[in-house]
Amino acid sequence: MGLNCGIVGLPNVGKSTIFNALTSSSKAASENYPFCTIDPNVGAVAVPDERLDKITEFIPPEKVIPAMVEFVDIAGLVKGASKGEGLGNKFLGHIKSVNAILHVVRCFEKEDTVHVEGSVDPIRDIDIIHTELLLADLETVEKRIVKNKKLLKTGDKKILAEIEVLKKIEEGLNNDIPMRLLPLTDQEKICTVDLHLITAKPVLYVINVFDVEKDSDNIDTITAYAEKEGSKCVVLSGDIEAEISRMDPSEQADYYEDMGLKESGLKRLIRETYKLLGLATYFTAGPKEVRAWTINNGTKAPQAAGVIHTDFERGFIRAEVYGYEDLATYKSEQKVKEKGLLRLEGKDYVVKDGDIMHFLFNV
Repeated sequence: MGLNCGIVGLPNVGKSTIFNALTSSSKAASENYPFCTIDPNVGAVAVPDERLDKITEFIPPEKVIPAMVEFVDIAGLVKGASKGEGLGNKFLGHIKSVNAILHVVRCFEKEDTVHVEGSVDPIRDIDIIHTELLLADLETVEKRIVKNKKLLKTGDKKILAEIEVLKKIEEGLNNDIPMRLLPLTDQEKICTVDLHLITAKPVLYVINVFDVEKDSDNIDTITAYAEKEGSKCVVLSGDIEAEISRMDPSEQADYYEDMGLKESGLKRLIRETYKLLGLATYFTAGPKEVRAWTINNGTKAPQAAGVIHTDFERGFIRAEVYGYEDLATYKSEQKVKEKGLLRLEGKDYVVKDGDIMHFLFNV
């Protein structure tokens, strides 16, 4: 679907380390100096989903294809980024192009990794990024207001309505309120889509620690900060996850078992990112392929079919649908049918996360 999440934060907070661990690569430079990343690194990552594994147990296929989410490692921002400091204008431009933001916050002390502000202070660091993103959006909004005022003489009522929306956003930004927290209607938000405002994007805070117990105070502080604005957090150690990502899969499983953990912080991060992007998954299942398909929450059946191929949407007739839970309970598609749980759904059906679907179409 082309949806992606930008990894954002100050320099040397662990963005590239986390990116490399997520993508099981070393494509992002991770060095002890600011701006070792200039151009963004991009990597697609499989979304861990136990349902996909279970479906393949009951409907064994030739191949399995998971849902994917794309991560973009963006160079660190510094104070004054909105005015061009530290190549800030270029890096802010990279953030404009993503759909959501993973804000990495450093909680670890590390002598051989300098902190650009001289000390570890998570809330100060969050506020620096927060301020630079607000200022960047404020400049964008102010420029559009000036442009639209010149167009008022055309008598276009849409221009006047857009100016009113922009003034609301401008007032919010001047009062330290990001656009995503402003009480705007869906129609008002549509007016500004082409501006790609950074503060309109949903945010997930990634709390990068070395030791969870040692850094518990900082974790609590950041979590409380995030809750105030309705955001979520994921706690992980970028260094440890990067080290584990280089292990053999069987060694990884042993490590997590020894640590009393069900899974890695990276898996939690990927799943939370998927939720942050407002995505849901439906499945197609047969002997050739079991596949997870990504859709936006609230997508109707024809549009969900269109994710597979535009012909499916264009010639959509109906969909055969049953839930993952039904398959997990009865352990075969045939049994699900015998129980009368396979339904025929039409064009107005809103696809649910976990639906297993077969589409009927005619072009």
